[in-house]
Amino acid sequence: MINIDSFISQAVTRSVEALYGKLDGEQLQIQKTRKEFEGDYTLVVFPLLRRSRKAPEATATEIGERIVADTPEIESFNVIKGFLNLSLSSAFWGERFGEIYAAEDFGTAPSTGRTVMIEYSSPNTNKPLHLGHIRNNLLGYSVAQILRANGHNVIKVNLVNDRGIHICKSMLAWQLYGGGETPESSGMKGDHLVGKYYVEFDKHYKAEIKALMAEGKSEEEAKKTAPIMLGAQEMLRKWEAKDPEVYSLWQTMNGWVYDGFDVTYKALGVDFDKVYYESQTYLLGKSLVQDGLDKGIFFRKEDNSVWIDLTADGLDQKLLLRGDGTSVYMTQDLGTALSRFEENSLDDMIYVVGNEQNYHFQVLKLILKKLGYDWSDNIFHLSYGMVELPEGKMKSREGTVVDADDLIADMVGTAREMSDELGKLDGCTEQEANAISTMVGLGALKYFILKVDPKKTMLFDPRESIDFNGNTGPFIQYTHARIRSLLRKAAEAGIDYAGGTAAAAYLPEEVELVKSLADYPNVVAAAGDNFAPSIIGAYAYELAKSFNGYYHDHSILKEENTAVRDMRLRLADEVARVIRSAMKLLGIDVPERM
Repeated sequence: MINIDSFISQAVTRSVEALYGKLDGEQLQIQKTRKEFEGDYTLVVFPLLRRSRKAPEATATEIGERIVADTPEIESFNVIKGFLNLSLSSAFWGERFGEIYAAEDFGTAPSTGRTVMIEYSSPNTNKPLHLGHIRNNLLGYSVAQILRANGHNVIKVNLVNDRGIHICKSMLAWQLYGGGETPESSGMKGDHLVGKYYVEFDKHYKAEIKALMAEGKSEEEAKKTAPIMLGAQEMLRKWEAKDPEVYSLWQTMNGWVYDGFDVTYKALGVDFDKVYYESQTYLLGKSLVQDGLDKGIFFRKEDNSVWIDLTADGLDQKLLLRGDGTSVYMTQDLGTALSRFEENSLDDMIYVVGNEQNYHFQVLKLILKKLGYDWSDNIFHLSYGMVELPEGKMKSREGTVVDADDLIADMVGTAREMSDELGKLDGCTEQEANAISTMVGLGALKYFILKVDPKKTMLFDPRESIDFNGNTGPFIQYTHARIRSLLRKAAEAGIDYAGGTAAAAYLPEEVELVKSLADYPNVVAAAGDNFAPSIIGAYAYELAKSFNGYYHDHSILKEENTAVRDMRLRLADEVARVIRSAMKLLGIDVPERM
């Protein structure tokens, strides 16, 4: 398939040079014509006035006449001040449509040879996944799909935060108040059960702080000396010392959590090529800290803790190892980064982590650079905004988060309820209705989250997301189902449109649809360059909306001219294929019927 942008650039360059001589490397300013004006591509004429020595309108007219004479595919032009708008012929777009229709891998770029690792999810093993994790997982998985479509070798990884004070809090609370409760005895998912004791720890911790303050201690003293917090810190030290009892409990409770996570990941439709565990990388991180001490890059304080001074770089001092020798997040992130680049020969490493960690990743890259690892320049933090609810922010310690499992179940239930109300499931078996409700509920959730620019904080409204009108996943899914229904009817009528010839002329609305289809590879490339599934979402919505308008205004199956009918069926088929492809990049399935 020809590159339309290059075709236009070459055609314009030939005509301009025929009029004014060689450009000598000078770049012409060519862009897509804005929607409110007639035309496909626009040449900005002002930079050429010194060559033409004419007024902007006269220069634009002279160039336009030459281009139309030189290039048959450009059938007309119009001039608005110093802007030359060029219109490609219907026949040109018909040829492009034929190329699109024949391309099996349309929208997928050839291999770049680059290996990119993308880390997402990265849960703590002290609580179940919640709405914030859903945005992280959906964003990471979709960006991985988009990068793969752009020709990269993509490795999807999860880093499980399976060690540290947070899991010790849940473990200690379970020892103190659990009474031997297990997922089997309680009927709870393992991650929910462990999360229950994380909340339990916080409740008792607050009570102890309050009691100590009543005895005359300051709040800061009370927080440091609360018995339950001292117990959790002692448990962490025992864990790092491989105390058999603590280590066995840690393995058991983490196992409960992993089983629970797997259920949620499957329901969300996300997966990983490899899972890393901080418990397996923190020792390498400690060796890097020692290396930094030996080189004089880090320093040790009187309490035996290890730090790096980044004040000369406009930052501050950063803790790398606690005084008792236990590691912090930065310690294990250093070790994890090193092992990944060495094991996989990575070209790029992308971390999908919320914007509250912007400073952390700025420091991580800087420390690795100071340690002599130049590949740190190829680390990118895909920072995203938090998900908020109409009621405000979520708090894990207080148990006020929106649980991922509950939200998924609610979305599917609401999709079933609304689909029934609108008659979308009429004629479906119970099995089909359940499958469609699951597809629509998850499609609504995924699209609502991914259509927002990753950098923006977003407000999630579950009911608004399940709407069969407007900029929603169900609207796009329904458009696909509507086209598939149309094509089934054509097949039942014995119409073989695949071998049909293209119509002699295309209506303006048909040309616009072909133009939208032709732009799909550019959209996929832009989404990859910007790590932005929202670009794909906006494209899919506009394509679905355009087709629905066209379908409303023009007959397809009842069209008497068979060549036109077959072309329209081919066009509908291709719109469905591209919608299906775009939605797959968002991790969304589309139904065959609704």
